[in-house]
Amino acid sequence: MVQALIETKPVTFTEFIEWKPEGNRFELHNGVIVEMNQPLGKHENIICFLNERITTEYLRLNLRYGISKTVLVKPPESESAYSPDVLVLNRPHLINEPLWEKASTVTQGISVPLVVEVVGTNWRVDYLTKVKDNEEIGIPEYWIVDYLGNGGRRFIGNPKQPTISIYQLIDGEYQVNQFQGDEQIVSPTFPELSLTANQIFQEE
Repeated sequence: MVQALIETKPVTFTEFIEWKPEGNRFELHNGVIVEMNQPLGKHENIICFLNERITTEYLRLNLRYGISKTVLVKPPESESAYSPDVLVLNRPHLINEPLWEKASTVTQGISVPLVVEVVGTNWRVDYLTKVKDNEEIGIPEYWIVDYLGNGGRRFIGNPKQPTISIYQLIDGEYQVNQFQGDEQIVSPTFPELSLTANQIFQEE
């Protein structure tokens, strides 16, 4: 769930970075500063579980990746900046990121192999806004972990049920595969990652 802060005019990304206090979690949505509410325990458990499993996998593969909770992702030509639930960074490419040193912000898909969002109540941002923006940035893989089945029926079907949507960038456009129950997820970035949807939902 998110809460927009009252502003008299749209805020630029530069203004947002200069204003942003340490500690609290804020995002910038089309010039509007949004405070991210404290997630539920289940939400955080899933994030911890995915961090552990993904980290184990990239270490096994000897990839120079890293996971950060505080780095921002900024779409090009946009006054927006997001703080994903799980952000996998391709660390050798960060040297080419123009906003990295001063703002801990990435703008290029080559720097971000994988982004994961765990859905709260404000599901439209994950299914609509961030799909569009992550595609525009060129992020190769984007997961939406909808453990409560909150998403719209046009996204997860009817009746609604917990669903993991994995978007893969192909020829500049996202194509999505969805997984439910005991179905084995398929990650293009980590094809040997052995997890079912239920294992993620139940953090086991």
